Amino acid sequence: MLAVGDKVVYPMHGAGIIEAVEEHEVLGLRQHYYILTMPCGGMRVMIPMNNVQNVGLRGVIAETEVESVLAVLSTAPTQACANWNRRFNINLAKIKSGDIYEVAEVVRNLTMQDRGKKLSTGERRLLDTAKQILVSELVLACDKNAESISERMDEMFCLGATGN
Repeated sequence: MLAVGDKVVYPMHGAGIIEAVEEHEVLGLRQHYYILTMPCGGMRVMIPMNNVQNVGLRGVIAETEVESVLAVLSTAPTQACANWNRRFNINLAKIKSGDIYEVAEVVRNLTMQDRGKKLSTGERRLLDTAKQILVSELVLACDKNAESISERMDEMFCLGATGN
């Protein structure tokens, strides 16, 4: 069971900290909710406690996993599907999975694709969402600020692009 102060990831929204457990009535139904504060952006989210499994809420990765996640960014991108609609749906499913390694793959693949051939507006938004989710979890995992994480990610892309 999760507790106040726990660092968690809410797929499609990013990482946050459980600030409280509160009881609220929504649409005539009284339930207990986890109240999350998202450090990147300051958004507050209410998640029904009995719906945690369905939404994929999970703990933030350990600091020891951060380097492995960042290493994904410097590896060669996987072959992109030529059909943009199918590629978009595959990437969206990876983000919705909540798996940080899959989110890192989406960031890597779309960033590298953008370097060669500019992304569509939809894929650009998907890349921005994936980056925000990735950065938010890494910020909480290694207790650094978003700027330093973003700089580190950029370095990883440069290393991957040069083959080092």
